[in-house]
Amino acid sequence: MDHVKELSKLLTEEQVTTNQTMREQHSRDESYHIPSLPDMVIFPKRTEDVQKVINYANTYEIPVVPFGLGSSLEGNAIPYKGGISLDMSLMNQVLEVRPNDFLIKVQPGITRLQLNKELKKYGLFFTVDPGADATLGGMAATNASGTTSVRYGIMRDQVRDLEVVLASGELIHTGGLSAKSSSGLHLNGLMVGSEGTLGVITELTLKVHGIPECIMAARATFPDPGRAVEAVTSILAANIPVARMEFVDEHSIQQVNIANERNYELKPTLFLEFHGNEAGLKQDVEFMKEIVSDLGCMDIHFEMDTKSRAELWEARHNLAYSFIHGHPGKKLMVTDVSLPITELAGAILHARASIEKTGLVGAVVGHVGDGNYHALVMVDLADEAEVEKAKELNELIVLYALERGGTCTGEHGVGVGKVKYQQKEHGTAYEVMKSIKHTLDPKGIMNPGKIF
Repeated sequence: MDHVKELSKLLTEEQVTTNQTMREQHSRDESYHIPSLPDMVIFPKRTEDVQKVINYANTYEIPVVPFGLGSSLEGNAIPYKGGISLDMSLMNQVLEVRPNDFLIKVQPGITRLQLNKELKKYGLFFTVDPGADATLGGMAATNASGTTSVRYGIMRDQVRDLEVVLASGELIHTGGLSAKSSSGLHLNGLMVGSEGTLGVITELTLKVHGIPECIMAARATFPDPGRAVEAVTSILAANIPVARMEFVDEHSIQQVNIANERNYELKPTLFLEFHGNEAGLKQDVEFMKEIVSDLGCMDIHFEMDTKSRAELWEARHNLAYSFIHGHPGKKLMVTDVSLPITELAGAILHARASIEKTGLVGAVVGHVGDGNYHALVMVDLADEAEVEKAKELNELIVLYALERGGTCTGEHGVGVGKVKYQQKEHGTAYEVMKSIKHTLDPKGIMNPGKIF
């Protein structure tokens, strides 16, 4: 049977394509994982389109892999079994804003920057900030977080309701509009982070926040990573309203200086941001200065105006791209573990030492306020020995985290890169997860090979 022809009849010819360039664009993400072509790319415009595609795919057992912008980092959206790459980019509308309920309803293809542009006129903003201008559907699918999670929480904390098309074609809602509920199983939590393996998200109802009256950013340098992480713990213990708390090692600072024409001191550094009212924030910042001073902070520089703050965070967000542009011909591998904060300093030192042993170009950064850090490593994919070193490094970092009560992925998701660690991390609970997968997707068409 000509599946392309039949699906074109169900939708329109413009929505279904086998164009080689389009297939190649949907064969990869931003990770180092090997690309794989889908058989076709489909662009749904509405929930009903998604249902038609899934019903057809389920009947003929065709793999379906949802696709946002391809900004994932663990091969989450690479269609290794071929089939359909379901590109959600045409479903990109804000459907409803409920400013007095601090809620918005959106389609999955809208990006976080598009959303915040729309919310600004209401004095609101969406908090989850993974760096990349990812789609909201993709962010929910991987349970994304980022720089602001220390104060506002991760993606799962923002989701009130999801509209999801299951593998059967059935449409369900996983929650509601109320701030809390004790009714039934927590299906929001089940679907967020499922990476398209249980269904396709077609609508999201999300919590948003008021734009703070006063925002202040700071850059604090320390003589060593241990004291920088100790400062993190002390600031959190003092209940100072810190909204972002990023660790950037000296190797990263060097790349920031090169890429952004800065002259930051080459020392372990914390990038900080505080949200609050002007009077309260002034007191909190003074208290913070005392804390970091006692821990050997060498210098602290504050940014008050919008432009300077934006430049500071732009340097942090673009750090990965700074490494990529600074090392042409190589691919970036990003590790992604999270640990209890008390284990974080040791983990960062272990990662740095492990990078040095490999001889690879790399750095360590992280959302240290919630125990999440990344090693950024540049790899020549044509050099088998170098690729093997990078994989060994990744495994060392993951096993260090798991042995100390951490997780193999704090925010990038499992995809294919972290499948091998699921049994070790979750034990018998992993079998429960697999049974849920089989119940909801008995034919195994939904993003096969990911997580499970």
